[in-house]
Amino acid sequence: MGNIGGIIKTIRNLMRGDRGINGDAQRIEQLGWLLFLKIFDDKDIEMEMLDENYQSPIPIEFQWRSWAADDEGITGDELYNFIDYKMFPALKNLPSASTDQRAFLIKEVFEGNNNYMKSGTIIRQVVNKLNEIDFNSSDDRHVFGDIYEGILKELQSAGDSGEFYTPRAITGFIAEMVNPKLGEQILDPACGTGGFLTEAIEHIRKNEVTNISHRKTLQHSIKGIELKPLPYMLAITNLILHDVEIPNIYYDDALSRELTSITQKDRVDCILANPPFGGNVTDGMETNFPMNFRTRESADLFLILMIQYLKTGGRAGIVLPDGSLTGDGVKQRIRRKLLDDCNLHTIIRLPNSVFQPYASVATNLLFFEKGNPTKEVWYYEHKLPEGQKSYSKTKPIRIEEFDPIRKWWTNREENELSWKVDIKTIQKNGYNLDIKNPHKVEEEEIRSSSELLDMLHTSFAKSDELLAKLKSELSID
Repeated sequence: MGNIGGIIKTIRNLMRGDRGINGDAQRIEQLGWLLFLKIFDDKDIEMEMLDENYQSPIPIEFQWRSWAADDEGITGDELYNFIDYKMFPALKNLPSASTDQRAFLIKEVFEGNNNYMKSGTIIRQVVNKLNEIDFNSSDDRHVFGDIYEGILKELQSAGDSGEFYTPRAITGFIAEMVNPKLGEQILDPACGTGGFLTEAIEHIRKNEVTNISHRKTLQHSIKGIELKPLPYMLAITNLILHDVEIPNIYYDDALSRELTSITQKDRVDCILANPPFGGNVTDGMETNFPMNFRTRESADLFLILMIQYLKTGGRAGIVLPDGSLTGDGVKQRIRRKLLDDCNLHTIIRLPNSVFQPYASVATNLLFFEKGNPTKEVWYYEHKLPEGQKSYSKTKPIRIEEFDPIRKWWTNREENELSWKVDIKTIQKNGYNLDIKNPHKVEEEEIRSSSELLDMLHTSFAKSDELLAKLKSELSID
């Protein structure tokens, strides 16, 4: 582990010396396409050994082994010019008429990403370091999987790129509870770097995959959609690392499809997702939805989209912010549709800081099954570990914290952290799902009357001060 960790650390430090790289997000994008090409070539070599007729979709001169694998290979301006003026244009313009899906993947990846590095000498040093990792060695690949997680995690603090990463504890718990099976179709319509999809793959592999035919079935069961080029590329690389030869990830906005065009042939058995929230959708996307569900809030539109994508009997485990659980108008109509069309059986309420430092919004895990209306919703309040004030980059949420919920899941009883609410109560309250723990005594200090008077006095003083300030600003000389 230390070795691969050390390699990545060295690469990071080398990249810092290149004037073309500005900040973490660019560094990760640069490392992303380099890794993609190396992993792709390692896979090509493996496939050539298994099938003598196999031919890589990457033209020979641009294959990693041709220009990067030799430590004494081209460097300096020659390498920079080769990458910028030959390789990138060639890979962006791979013949799109080709029926080879792998060629299409490469084209999509290189259309969406950039070579930021300006020093061919530093690029050569980075490439030589990457050559120390062998992705066809299962040990290296397994260890690299963990390192790769670390790289993805860094995205959390790389400007606004943090939205691409969902903590592994959450992706793992959702995959376990939704329990996808071999042969079921699995979708993440906002798949980011592929965290939910790789958890689903590992969950099925661990429980059911015993031969090559199973592996093929699994590879064809996984589908993702991602709008942004960097996470799209990282998701593809992530899936290739998890033995999916041709990742079925679409470089697209899932909301750009008319809702009514999603019919039975598109429907899936399982959805695992953390749709984007807090942002507005791209202009005009809401018109793909029926009039009574149109909103600019992305999380709410994604909820409608996911209900549409589920087969009858299909299951979902998703992350939603508090804002989607409450509110009137469209928000209320969307929640009503969820409760009418699906059995929303469980809501896990998470502490505010799960997505720190990217967002401090309070979030929830919703689990539902399509086909029967909801009769009652079980809630479980997930608590921060004893003595911890919040989650952070150095103290993220851990998978073990879900142990009590796992135990409770199959044998549900009300306790100080869990309660259930019947549908009549929810309907009476305007389909509001933001229901606080009824067993929790409000943690307000009991104050003496003199303390209350002091507080009131301070409050009045502040109001007077503000009024005086306002008056002086408005007064005309």
